[in-house]
This record gives sequence, C-alpha cells and structure tokens, in this order.
Amino acid sequence: MIQVEHVAWQVQDPVAVARWYCEVLGFRVLRKVDQVPFTHFLADAAGRVVVEIYHNPAAKVLDYPSMHPLQLHLAFAVDDPAATRDALLRAGATIAEDITVTPAGDTLVMMRDPFGFAIQFCKRAVPMI
Repeated sequence: MIQVEHVAWQVQDPVAVARWYCEVLGFRVLRKVDQVPFTHFLADAAGRVVVEIYHNPAAKVLDYPSMHPLQLHLAFAVDDPAATRDALLRAGATIAEDITVTPAGDTLVMMRDPFGFAIQFCKRAVPMI
C-alpha cells in the first residue's frame, strides 16, 4: 500500500512559520531540526496530515505572495469559514479571495498566512472525508 506521508515546502523562516501554524492553526511539531535547514514536521490538529517546512539553501524560496492561490494552497475543513476568516485576520493573515459559495454549495475563503502562503478554509456541502 502506498500512502502520502507528508507535503513539504521551502519557506524563508521555518521557525516563525512553525510557531504561527502551531499557535493559530493548532498544528503540533512532530520533529524538528534546530540548525540549517531548520526542518519542522507539523501535524494538523486531527493528526491526519503532516506538513514539512524548511529552508534549504540548495533551493530558492518561491515568491508565494506573487503566486495565484490556485497554483498552490493548503486547504482546511472548518465549520464556520466567516468566523475562521475573522480570527485569522486578527492573527496576521490576509484575504486573497473573500467568502464564495460554489455551485456545489461549498463555502470557501482563500487567505494568505503572514508569510504569503495561500491557505483556504472550506465548509463542504458534502464533506470530502
């Protein structure tokens, strides 16, 4: 059997990103490296998804703020997209695309974390999982 273990992305300041994702989005650090590349493996609150963040000098950090959020984003299931949006605005996130409702009845809001990476919050009419 093949399973996804984690998704990874290169960031400018993995320590600050890890701190924000833990404090604001409820992630927890599973493993970290306290020297270059400052790798952090973060598990979401449900423990179902693992994200690896790091800053490896062998590769450039993408210009996430200039990328269209449809090119790359991390999506979260939430009960109340509007309340989530408001809480994240207070925590330093910004709105990339405010609340929309799709033809399927899904409610979505696209934001950017304080580091420019696109994050989406979804309330699905029919849950994915």
